[in-house]
Amino acid sequence: MLFGSSGIRRVFKRDLLEISENIGCAVAKRSKRIVTGRDARTTGRILQNAFMAGALYSGAEVTDGGIAPTPTVAFAAKKRDAGCCVTASHNPEEYNGLKLINPDGSAFTKNQQTDIEKLLHERCDAGWQHQGRIITEDIIGPHKNAILDSISINREIRMVVDCGGGAGSMITPELLKSAGVRTDCINCNVSGRFPRPSEPLEKNLSYIRNMILKTGSAGAVIHDGDADRFMAFDEKGRYIGGDHLLMLFSEYVGAKKVVTTSDASMAIEEIADVRRTPVGDSFVSEELLRWGDFGGEPSGSWIFPKHSLCPDGIYAGALFCSIAAENKVSALIDEMPDYPILRSSYMCKNGREIITILGAENPTDGIRITDEDGWCLIRASGTEPKVRITAEGKTEETAKKMEERGLDLLSSAGKRYKQSK
Repeated sequence: MLFGSSGIRRVFKRDLLEISENIGCAVAKRSKRIVTGRDARTTGRILQNAFMAGALYSGAEVTDGGIAPTPTVAFAAKKRDAGCCVTASHNPEEYNGLKLINPDGSAFTKNQQTDIEKLLHERCDAGWQHQGRIITEDIIGPHKNAILDSISINREIRMVVDCGGGAGSMITPELLKSAGVRTDCINCNVSGRFPRPSEPLEKNLSYIRNMILKTGSAGAVIHDGDADRFMAFDEKGRYIGGDHLLMLFSEYVGAKKVVTTSDASMAIEEIADVRRTPVGDSFVSEELLRWGDFGGEPSGSWIFPKHSLCPDGIYAGALFCSIAAENKVSALIDEMPDYPILRSSYMCKNGREIITILGAENPTDGIRITDEDGWCLIRASGTEPKVRITAEGKTEETAKKMEERGLDLLSSAGKRYKQSK
């Protein structure tokens, strides 16, 4: 299986180099004007070059945007036929991959991915006299200016900014300064190494609270490796969970129809009409093509259809600052419904097979067990060799019971898998 729930992603080895070139060839059969960019990983340049080489071999015109966040590449794709960002997003540094993007910012759909995989087996030589060309272009400036044109911050505030050493370092600090935000930046460089785990989880950000309290900041803006994700802290130094950010953005933009994933809290259903998709921002953006005012998933992907169908952590960060300039974010969060939700993950090399034994049609979609006062989702990760369990209940006791049901089912399926070998 070449594509996962968020593009192509795997540990960097020679096969990924070959895949990148072949994908470039295949994409260029359908798209003759392509924009590319890469996150800050040390392996990014070679994979971007490989993709561009393949696209040139098929006769495409390729724009090289250099180190740039995924949403920046997506914004630049509006003026092209397609985009490709070389990134493994929040995965550890040894991973890398490719995200393929449509002109509206949405990720390639399942049908498009299937088409690309078929094209990999077809000849793509445009001939020596019809090779493509590379254009080098600033794609960050236009993205920054578009956000500044659409989001205003009505008073000066101070904000901690942590880009995690990722591609968001190229735009978010300068964007917020231009919008009138006093920034205290940490990990806002692109050295090629991540100074903290890239995934913006609370356990990876223990130092942020003290920074907020010492500087008197209105909160913190947090990115992952390619800045498609955004997470936040309030002015009290409290980490804001993804389910509360989903509700915060929904209410602030006045969204009445919200698309979210199967692992999101049932609390969102108290403030909006909701449609759920399998876990993965590509499923959310695909559904937003048909229905909805706003979409996102609790892992930190936020999609604003009027801006782009790509999760844009940079846009979300600026919007959060606008909210923080008008309100005490802590007060807004405290007013929201809050049900106990437990999220855990387990290393599992054979996770897909085990989840299939449980009865899942697609192991990365998983299976969802629903009771009157709670639910549990068991699924194989689409990006890592892990199985993830999410459980929620109207009480802590119910949430724990739902999690235990998930663990029991997972254990039972694991035993059956071993017996089948």
